[in-house]
Amino acid sequence: MRDINAIRDTYRKCFNLPPELVVCSPGRVNLIGEHTDYNEGWVFPAALDLGTLVAARRRDDGVLRSVALRMNDEDSIRLTDLRPREGVAWTRYVRGMAAMLNESGCAIPGADLLIDGDLPLSSGLSSSASLEMGIAVALAALAGCPIERKVLARLGQRAENEIIGVQSGIMDQLAVACGVAGHALLIDCRSLDATSVPIPPEVRILVIDSAVPRTLAGSAYNQRRAECEAALHKLRAAQPDLQALRDVTPELLAAEAQRLDSVELQRARHVVTENERVLASVAALRQGDVARFGQLMIESHASLRDDYAVSGPELDTLAATALETPGVLGARLTGAGFGGCVVALVEAQHAEAAVATIGERYRRLTGRQGAAYICAPSDGAHVVDEAA
Repeated sequence: MRDINAIRDTYRKCFNLPPELVVCSPGRVNLIGEHTDYNEGWVFPAALDLGTLVAARRRDDGVLRSVALRMNDEDSIRLTDLRPREGVAWTRYVRGMAAMLNESGCAIPGADLLIDGDLPLSSGLSSSASLEMGIAVALAALAGCPIERKVLARLGQRAENEIIGVQSGIMDQLAVACGVAGHALLIDCRSLDATSVPIPPEVRILVIDSAVPRTLAGSAYNQRRAECEAALHKLRAAQPDLQALRDVTPELLAAEAQRLDSVELQRARHVVTENERVLASVAALRQGDVARFGQLMIESHASLRDDYAVSGPELDTLAATALETPGVLGARLTGAGFGGCVVALVEAQHAEAAVATIGERYRRLTGRQGAAYICAPSDGAHVVDEAA
């Protein structure tokens, strides 16, 4: 991420005082397990060494002032009148997290916030969750109000659901809040248990931006969730104790497929098979079988393309281009789809060459100037710098 000293210097120029603290809040890439989180299933994300920086200092007048460098914009509002559902998108995340913290019993002070970072925006790398958790950790630290990480993640999810209007699951916030350097996290989205799994040193994670921007609120994300809920409702006629699509076995889905229309069957089939792929992928990684992990990534992309219908020409081209590149073991769209990024697993010795090759071929095939990053799994959102 960007230099901590640089954001401290910029903060002093903006506010004429140094920040009390700086928070580093990563983005996340989901290695496998897409659209399973809101179906109470399993996901396998990693926090990234790309993300959001939030520099902060208390103020005593009850005003929350935020400056977003990348947006070339600022916002100022009293904590007694946050109005989080108003304003441009980025301000709603900031105000929304302040409102959620207050509601949870954390009496946050007024603050001057400076927000910056190097995470690609609208690319499926959880820039919104990165911002939410960065703001939450900064304001809670200023308030001297320790909050358990899973609680912070829940507050971020509520901000997405209730303020932004995206009926997302909790994967993004949990991954950003609870990341462990060098590891991915197997998250059970029902219990919120998170188990760290080492990424073998012989592979690297490539994140490749298609340069097709995406926004969840403007996509068919909420529609997909409704389709899953409709499928679950119909399957409960056969098995009333089903809590979520997570509980549907392949055998049950095959036996009761006639209860669903063709779209509902496709959506349910993706969720059921994707949960199986997540658990199989983690088992493969623990055994050091990176080739098997890569194959499961390929199968995941096909399911997202064919059964969940959230891919697109650019994402398909980018995934295929990656798979034709020496050293690449697997590739799939990551994030909700509808644009954004592809994630690939590549042998370490081929990583640099793969970035150049994939980028050049993708530009030639689509005319789009994508970008690729060799990423390392990082720690979750945390205070990295405090004033003496």
